[in-house]
Amino acid sequence: MSVNLTNFSSTDAEVAPVKKEETKKMGMVEKINNLLLVFSRIKSSEKLFFVQNLGIMLKAGVSLLMSLRTLAKQSSSKKFVTIINDMADNVEKGKTLTESLKPHEKVFGELFINMVEAGEISGKLESVLTQLFTQIKKQHKLVSKVKGAMTYPIVVLSAMGAIGTFMMIVVVPKLTSMLKDFGAKLPLPTQILITVSDTLVNNGPLVLLCLIVFIFIFIRILKTYRGKYYFQSIILKLPVVSPIVKKINLAKFARTISSLLKTDIMIIKSFQITANVLGNLHYREAVNEIAEKIKKGSTINEVISQYPKLFSPIVVQMVNIGEQTGELDEILEELAQFYEEEVDQIMDTLPSILEPILILVLGTAIGGMAVAIIMPMYSLSNSI
Repeated sequence: MSVNLTNFSSTDAEVAPVKKEETKKMGMVEKINNLLLVFSRIKSSEKLFFVQNLGIMLKAGVSLLMSLRTLAKQSSSKKFVTIINDMADNVEKGKTLTESLKPHEKVFGELFINMVEAGEISGKLESVLTQLFTQIKKQHKLVSKVKGAMTYPIVVLSAMGAIGTFMMIVVVPKLTSMLKDFGAKLPLPTQILITVSDTLVNNGPLVLLCLIVFIFIFIRILKTYRGKYYFQSIILKLPVVSPIVKKINLAKFARTISSLLKTDIMIIKSFQITANVLGNLHYREAVNEIAEKIKKGSTINEVISQYPKLFSPIVVQMVNIGEQTGELDEILEELAQFYEEEVDQIMDTLPSILEPILILVLGTAIGGMAVAIIMPMYSLSNSI
């Protein structure tokens, strides 16, 4: 009995390489997806959904493991699904929620993990999750307000820059050749305009490269502690911006400490955690120093009053009342609410305040270019 090996060998030779190629492609796709997951960010809305629904399910008597498995199925973020499933796996192995959260501190943050730990120790995890939901929601709203208010001026300034560049590269060179044909002496504003235009036209790539290098160096400097510290020093001295930055940091300061104290975390630990939450390095440094001074026996009111440039008199007064009445957490919550409303009002009115300023800047720029173009023409008409 003979077997026809021709068809078998040829088919096998054709199929085997295809399988290898498919395996390689699948491996490459998986690597790319894993890389994208590493660099992807978890949105605040995802965290809000997670915290709120975890609290609801635990209150309803659903086990922690079942709650995590259910939330993993409902999340729209692949990265967050992976994180929640990893937490569920750890809980299934007998670990606490706090222990399951710690490998993902970059996602949830020190504040979140410490509050959950306090909730698990005190047996008040459901109420702690409610406080965390409020904390994240308020913070998300604050950030959204600031971003929303800054969108309008950024768009207007970008449009101004684009129009100005177009004028310099396309419009001004045509007028320049016409003016040079007359051979008349050009006024200083016109000479400056032509010089800028010629530089952009003749050395456009070099100018663009210099701009990119400058932005890159500036960002790199801002990422260093010293660079960020000095930049924030300037921000805290600017007339219009400084009050907004201070109110945002004070709102975050009061809200965070209030939430931590309500979960029975010690006052010194609360200040240390809060310091890491604050984005402004001056406030972070001050709050860390306050924690150290409280550890040595000083009252919060005494220490905070030593930083009048960062903490307003109303903060000092409210903290003093909170210490005397023993209701510091409630007082700080009211203070946070006050500053959050202040920031809301400022952000709502900011576009209407900036609009006339931007119009003035735009008008000055266009007017300056118009004057620089019209002046030589006017001089020529007078000389004819």
